[in-house]
Amino acid sequence: MNAVITAVGGYVPPSILDNKKISKTVDTSEQWIEKRTGIKERRIADDDTAVSDLASGAITNLIENYEVDPQEIEVLILATATPDHMLAPAASLVCEKSNLQNAFGLDINAACSGFLYALELAGCLIESGRYKKVMVAGADKMSSLVDYEDRSTCILFGDGAGAVLLEASESDFGLLKSILHTDGSGTSSLLVPAGGSKIPAGMQSLLHRDHYIKQDGAYVFKKAVAAMSSVSGEVLTSCGFSTDDIDWVIPHQANLRIIEAVGSNLNIDKSRIKINIQKYGNTTSATIPLCLWDFKDDFKTGENLLVTTFGAGFSWGAACIKWGVMRDKKNADTAIRSQKEVVSIY
Repeated sequence: MNAVITAVGGYVPPSILDNKKISKTVDTSEQWIEKRTGIKERRIADDDTAVSDLASGAITNLIENYEVDPQEIEVLILATATPDHMLAPAASLVCEKSNLQNAFGLDINAACSGFLYALELAGCLIESGRYKKVMVAGADKMSSLVDYEDRSTCILFGDGAGAVLLEASESDFGLLKSILHTDGSGTSSLLVPAGGSKIPAGMQSLLHRDHYIKQDGAYVFKKAVAAMSSVSGEVLTSCGFSTDDIDWVIPHQANLRIIEAVGSNLNIDKSRIKINIQKYGNTTSATIPLCLWDFKDDFKTGENLLVTTFGAGFSWGAACIKWGVMRDKKNADTAIRSQKEVVSIY
């Protein structure tokens, strides 16, 4: 039994924060940001919008655009590093907001690798034969963790969500192989120091701005390029593939220079690498599913996709996916109306 992606959804907030606006608040320029990161703009959720709203927006988009009955969904796995609350799980709120009344939900936090980790878990649940329909969402409101006085991080991150439906199939399509890694020794190079059980939120953490992202950018850059290149080679070898067998690469969208370096290391032409970082920035758990959503019409049945990612923890991994048969879409009038409804909800 294989786990096949049969529907894709996405949601990004309507508010745009472009490089021009950022350059007015910190010492930088539009040109410098784009040259160093590849980012032109990012979407920012308003104060009243939580990550559960972003995730349910993506799931609503999926359900309203494909012939999907939400009552048939058995599991929701939500990858996020920015849950609504430390307690309770954001997945519980997403189930309620998305009308997934017959699904149990759980959160996964593996930072930028969260969606790929969640995809692997969902695949295992389906391959076990115990579940047939699993929703996997990646969503983050990174603006809630960004220090907009810190030039090194505020230029990088944005908010958004994506979702995919995985279904059981006896076809040869679906998730072929995933290889995932973790190295906790890199934790201090990319983290939010305060707000957890080690350093609970308090006056001192606020004064030191320790509730915001801290990053050793140069070190993380080097580790990301090396790790994503290496694990991609591992998973290709495991599947018996060469890079020529890969039709599309879906990389984590953290920095355009990282993406280009990984492509060069793998000897894969840029024309086969899907890139949307210029529109959204780094949306952490949402970058992979947002890429799948943006480019879903380019993927043809039977094509091989290579997904690779790297994030805090350090966490990283890669997966090979053979694109399957998508569910039927609803008629155009319904799809357009649904898009408008998703935007109007938030």
